[in-house]
Formats: sequence, structure tokens, C-alpha cells
Amino acid sequence: MRTSIATVSLSGSLTEKLTAASRAGFDGVEIFENDLLASPLSPEEIRDRCADLGLSIDLYQPMRDIEAVPPDEFARNLRRAERKFQLMRRLGADTVLVCSSVSPLAVDDDVLAARQLRQLAELAQEFGIRVAYEALAWGRHVSTYDHAWRIVEQADHPALGTCLDSFHILARGSDPKGIADLPGEKIFFLQLADAPLLAMDVLQWSRHHRCFPGQGGFDVAGLLRHVLRTGYDGPLSLEVFNDVFRQAEAGPTAVDARRSLLVLQESVGVASLPAPVVPTGVAFAELVTPDAEPLAALLGALGFARTARHRGKPVDLWQQGEARILVNTGPADRRHGTALAALGLESPDPAGAARRAEALLAPVLPRRRAPQDVPLDAVAAPDGTELFFCATNRPELPNWLTDFEGLEHHPAEAANAQRIDHLALTQPWHHFDEAALFHHSVLGLRAQQSVDVADPYGLLRSRAVTNADGSVRIALTVGAAPTDDTVHAQHIALATDDVVAAARRFREAGGHLLPIPANYYDDLAARFDLTEEELATYRELGILYDRDEHGVFRHCYTHTVGRAFFELVQRDGGYRGYGAPNAPVRLAAQHAAGGVTAG
Repeated sequence: MRTSIATVSLSGSLTEKLTAASRAGFDGVEIFENDLLASPLSPEEIRDRCADLGLSIDLYQPMRDIEAVPPDEFARNLRRAERKFQLMRRLGADTVLVCSSVSPLAVDDDVLAARQLRQLAELAQEFGIRVAYEALAWGRHVSTYDHAWRIVEQADHPALGTCLDSFHILARGSDPKGIADLPGEKIFFLQLADAPLLAMDVLQWSRHHRCFPGQGGFDVAGLLRHVLRTGYDGPLSLEVFNDVFRQAEAGPTAVDARRSLLVLQESVGVASLPAPVVPTGVAFAELVTPDAEPLAALLGALGFARTARHRGKPVDLWQQGEARILVNTGPADRRHGTALAALGLESPDPAGAARRAEALLAPVLPRRRAPQDVPLDAVAAPDGTELFFCATNRPELPNWLTDFEGLEHHPAEAANAQRIDHLALTQPWHHFDEAALFHHSVLGLRAQQSVDVADPYGLLRSRAVTNADGSVRIALTVGAAPTDDTVHAQHIALATDDVVAAARRFREAGGHLLPIPANYYDDLAARFDLTEEELATYRELGILYDRDEHGVFRHCYTHTVGRAFFELVQRDGGYRGYGAPNAPVRLAAQHAAGGVTAG
């Protein structure tokens, strides 16, 4: 199906918005009146610009407060409408959006509303224009789609139809099943938006918190199925009012928007994409660093051994059990220090995973590779993290480990960790919802509920994505203090069977654990029935504790090197979380410890 996006969904000038929409692959745009009024281009120049970009102008919007008003007011409305229809003819747009009135002059009179809308449609028809009447969720007298349709039906004019908007329908809790009874040819336009489920004024909810389909809590796919049953064959258009999107760069936002529509179309069976290939494990995590010495000391204290070096690149492989860390001293920026740059994801079909990612507009990364190097497909996540699709030690597929040459090493007497339990990736503030949709749609990971955590300098938001058995867990976080270094630190959590023993070995090997305030342990004693011996051990080592209905979680943190740190975690009894109740204490402790280091 054709896709469209409202210019109000993107930031920047009208020219920048049109360019971004075209590059993302949209077929058309809705031109928001304010964008046109602020543009130095004439309507004819905008029309030509859209044609050059391969974009149709599918809707001009909005006209407001037209219907069910006194005769003198309606006469003024018709004069205004005629001027707008003249403009639309110059623009090359043939459909106008008319929102249900919120004017205090409007009266609750469907007969009058139908009569005046019919007169408006008669005028529009003279200019070759159609009128799409939409029920605003906060309309003064018309606030539901079925009410708007009754007025359109009563007006009975070929140039008058209805516009359906998923936000206005679902935010009011209206049952979308009735949409299937509407004649498809009278649905002139369809606008789609999702939103988080919030208890707030619907106008503020609409104006500030809409998001793209798949990023909120509405059943947009269910509504779309009802619309398609009518025979509707117009564009699927996104109209999203969002404070974050208005400040973010238009290009990535447009790509995120287009991806959301591709996934939506796939979910209702009108688009065919390569099937999701869910990763089955973490092959490696790659840290880039300008100075390997502090990181090598940290890895050594954690029980890792440097086991191999890449044949042609300054990359070392550190390994412990199934946990593998690559240390890359090539591209690191000394100003930013050590950072988590890439993940290797075990995939049952690396080529299929790459096809899925490319079909959903994930940037395919060019790779500097020697002829003898194993070809690895890689794409970029919204935050820039490189994602490699790997097949480790599977004889039927290329094995990335063959690019490394072994070194002599002396394994630790006792392993501190068996594997990577999870990774925490801090997102740029304007990419959080995009990241959740990306990891769900491109990688096939399940998105869990968003969690808000109190940070000493603002609010930190976190949302985990995971595969079915928990062998891949990624916690996506975004902080409300974008200039603070600590909230930009990312970390690797290592699974251990005995966090107390692992913490002791780490400290005995010269490692530094994050100190936790004594007040935390006083509170822990009040909340849980722990022995004095347990509490003393946790206090000594800086171990944090949590429980859920499935089990127990014990964890502790290393100091931060550059923008990365490690966490030792012990899950018992099927604990499924990430210790979220302890996050405020950990964040405060990291702030007190100085946040990041220079390494």
C-alpha cells in the first residue's frame, strides 16, 4: 500500500521534511498548514519540489471550526475555505482535512452540521477537491468516528467523506469494529498514530505524546484490519505530534516512521518481508579503547584471559567460559575513552537476519576486510552500535573465530563468569522509542514494559528486549540528564553461579567494586528477612539484592573505565528482572565515585 507522512511528524523546515520523507521511501505527504505558512517557497514551488522528490501531496490540513455555527459565522468560514481551495489548486493537493469543531459558537445540531458540510463540499467540488471530515477526540459536539460518519452520511455529497485517525478513535476507547461497516469509498483518508497508555487530558496526550505504530500501547494493527475490510485503498499515513520528534533530526525520524509502517503492514498481511531471525545468544561484545592497559587490568581481575589476536586488526579476544570480549584499539576516540561499540549476536541464519534488517531500513555497514577474513553481515542500531550476525563453531557456516590467532595464556584457577547475562545500552534521548521498535522488529526480540528509575540528576527510563529463553537480554536506557557522563556509560553484565565468591576473587585480583552506601543495607534488612551474616557480606562487597515472584537476584558493579563498566550477576530460581529497584542507589554511587574515568 502507498505510505504517507504528515509534515508535522518531522522537525526542520518544510524542505528538510520533504527531503527526509522522500529518502525514507514514503510515497506522499500531508502538508500541515503551519509548515506551508512558514515556508519561503510558493505553493507552486512546493508542488514542484514534491514532484522532483517523487512525493504526492495526499492531504492539506487542517481546516477547523467550520460546521454547526451561526449563518454569519458560516459565511465567513466559506470565504476562508474558498481561499484555501484556491491555494490547494496551486499546491496540487486534492483532499482537505476538516476537523470537528471545538468552537464555542458551534451548536449540538447534526442536521445543521450536515447541511453546512454539504455546502462546503459543493464549494470544494468546484475546485476538484474532496473534504475529509474527522472527529477530534476533544471535539465540542462530535468526538467519535461513528458520530462523524452519521453526519457525513446525512450530508450525502460525493465530495464529502470521513477521515479516520487511530489516535482519536483509540484514545477515547471507541470500539473500532464498527469501522468495518463503513463503505470504503467514503473513507477519504486514514491517519495512523500510536501512543503510550497515559492517564491525562486527551488534548495534551495527543499534542505531545503520540508515537509511531508499534511504539505505544494501542492496537493500531487491529484498527487497520477493520479499515482494510471496508475496501479502503488510500494511503497509510502517519500523523504524529511528539515533542521529541520535533527536536530530533528529520532523516532518522523519517526512517523510523517508515520502518513502523512496514512492520504494521506485515502484521496485517499486506506486506511481505523476510521472516524475523531471532538471535540465540551473544557471541561477543566489542569495546573500543584508546588505551588497552586499564581495560586489560579490569578484564584480568574479572577472570578473563587474552586468548587470541585478530590476524590483521588491532583487536584482542578475551575469553572466560562462553563470555567473549573483543578489545579494539583501532578506531577509539581518546576524548570519549573506552566504549561499547559492537555486539556479535548468534544467529541460526545470519544471512536471513541481514536480509530482514536491510528490508526494515537498518543501515548495512561496510566492513574493511582482508580477503582471508570471514564475511560477517553487520547493521547499525539507532544508537550507532554495530550488530554482527554470527555463527560460532558451527561447521556448516563461516566462523568468525577463525580470523583470530591463538596466544599463550594461563587460564584463571576459578572462573568468575560463565557467559554474558545482559547488556545495557544507553540511547540518545531522542532514539529511545526508535531503539525499542528496532530491536523488536528487526531482531525479533520481545519488548518488555518500560521502567522509570530515579537518577540523582533526573529520570532514567529503561526498557528491556529479550528472546524467549533469556539467552539474549538487552536493556535500553535513556537518561534525562544528557550532559551527564554517568548516564551515558554502558555496561556488560556477566552471569555467575556465586556472586559472593566472584566478587571476592575480583577484589583479591586488584579489582575495585563500586561502594554502596550503608543506608542501603539498613533498608535491605527492613525489607527482606536476611541473616546478619548475609547482610555483612553484601555490605562488605557492595552486593545489591532483589527478589521477584520467580527468584532472587544478587549483583555488584566494577568501577567505570571510560564509558563502560561490568556487572556481576547471580540469578536464582528464574528471576527475570535486572534489579531495577536498586538502580537509583547504583546511579547515585556512580555519581559519588566520579562517573567515568579517562581510560
